[in-house]
Amino acid sequence: MSAAGFWDDRSKAEKVLRQLTAVKSPLDAHGSLTRRLEDLKVLLELADEEGDATMLPEGRREIEALSGDVRDLELRLLLNGKYDQRNAIVALHAGAGGTESQDWVQMLLRMYTRWAERHGFRVETLDLLEGDEAGVKSVTLSIQGPYAYGFLRPEKGVHRLVRISPFDASGRRHTSFASVDVIPEIEDDVELDIRPEDLKIDTYRSGGAGGQHVNKTDSAVRITHLPTGIVVACQNERSQQQNRAVAMRILMGKVLDLRLQEQQQEIDTERGEQGDIAWGNQIRSYVFQPYTMVNDHRTELKIGNVSAVMDGELDPFIYAFLQQQAKSASAQ
Repeated sequence: MSAAGFWDDRSKAEKVLRQLTAVKSPLDAHGSLTRRLEDLKVLLELADEEGDATMLPEGRREIEALSGDVRDLELRLLLNGKYDQRNAIVALHAGAGGTESQDWVQMLLRMYTRWAERHGFRVETLDLLEGDEAGVKSVTLSIQGPYAYGFLRPEKGVHRLVRISPFDASGRRHTSFASVDVIPEIEDDVELDIRPEDLKIDTYRSGGAGGQHVNKTDSAVRITHLPTGIVVACQNERSQQQNRAVAMRILMGKVLDLRLQEQQQEIDTERGEQGDIAWGNQIRSYVFQPYTMVNDHRTELKIGNVSAVMDGELDPFIYAFLQQQAKSASAQ
């Protein structure tokens, strides 16, 4: 960083700083935990020597805090994928079921927003299509923070809700489905061969919130990648140019994700196995009635406090999946 000309290319310099932070962060955390552990040992030895029981509550609090911070560091060390340290683009889509599924998407939108807030991440809505009567048909978010993609990639899949419907006058139990797609946010440092002639770009008038400007001009952008059929849209920025730039970021992430899936399928074919996780598979069930339970079908982790999960307490599921994935990788 002190080298001559380092800051001449500010964009490149900032990327180097982010990479340096990603490397130093776990080392600094390990050093801090080691120092705290030594301080705790001194505190407990002093309490034992002096027979001072008043120090024990402070010791218990520090043990609990250390345990939580060690768990967080373990989780961070599991995030060793090539794109794990990047921001995440999360897309939620309602399944069949009309208003029921659209309401479920809105509930998931709140859940992931609350999770992001717990981690100090920034959430930006890139595209949102409201439901006909209630809820949300689809929404695309940019969740920005260190390792946002690594944390959220275990959430990719189909999420199932079982509850007594508030929209059913007869009070019957309904099952709803919503899909969650998670891709890394791609920057200029990733080379993807996306040719201009392979893109179909449409503009249209925004239909969502955003004031008079977005509703009176054709500022919304829809981009279709013809070779793959991938379609992305953005309407939440003020100008067509801004929406086009955001839509291209989403498209690049989806194309990269598709290529990574194809590579994994080739590896699984060589091994004679089918991948454990694939788009379209039901990964988790959220049961509100006749009992309360959130069940992850991949790890078999079950949590009875549905309210806490819907309020963003997702880390146990994320941690269990990453541990399972790490064990599977080490066994191969």
